[in-house]
Amino acid sequence: MSTAIRLRHPYLDHPGPLPFAHRGGTADGLENTAAAFRRAVGLGYRYLETDVHATSDGALVAFHDATLDRVTDSRGALADLPLRAVRRARVAGREPLPLFEELLEEFPEARWNVDLKAEAALEPLLDLLRRTGAWDRVCVGSFSEARVARAQRLAGGRMASSLGTRGVAGLRLRSYGRGAVPLDRLLGAAVRRNAVCVQIPERHSGLRVVDPLLLRAAHALGMQVHVWTVNDPARMAALLDLGVDGIMTDHLETLRTVLTERGCWVPSGP
Repeated sequence: MSTAIRLRHPYLDHPGPLPFAHRGGTADGLENTAAAFRRAVGLGYRYLETDVHATSDGALVAFHDATLDRVTDSRGALADLPLRAVRRARVAGREPLPLFEELLEEFPEARWNVDLKAEAALEPLLDLLRRTGAWDRVCVGSFSEARVARAQRLAGGRMASSLGTRGVAGLRLRSYGRGAVPLDRLLGAAVRRNAVCVQIPERHSGLRVVDPLLLRAAHALGMQVHVWTVNDPARMAALLDLGVDGIMTDHLETLRTVLTERGCWVPSGP
């Protein structure tokens, strides 16, 4: 990984491939809970991945789904519920849903990859980043290109972000050769919005997404490539051999072992 790529934004300043604890590590069923993130930090993870939704009264909650139904003992859409009702829900019947502000405060050395799941969460997230000055600690992504673009506009260029779906498509097509498709302007706009990385699956609908061509195109634009969600050690090793800059995983010990064996595990903490 080149210095130019690593230092595009302070968020990326880390020696070696970035290991991300996906939702704090979901293997034990406690995804996106303070308990999961405590475990990840205890294992030495500095980069933590989460998602955010806003409650009906504007509280920013770290949670993946739009509804409580799948992983908690409660039901209902977060957007329709006030914080007091959401606070009663328990993930796996025992862990409460944390506010993202609580996570920022509890883990001051952590860096967060945040999937902005809904439009209603955008303003509360930007307000939190302004109040806490946590711009260097957070990278924001979304499947919605327009949502990320609006967040970047309102953030005034301080916020790191990943490419949205259209940007990834543009990068993929660009990687096949100059002049193949007229998408450079789209990609240029994405870069000017401080897109510092591309976050993609290894495969999509059976087709390979991550390959040397895409890596070369991303790196030429100064962007890192982070791959989600990889739980198999052989796939982790193959991707690292290919030259990816980060891996998101549910299986925290597995990724730590793979990176340790390669001499590139850099734990957080003293």
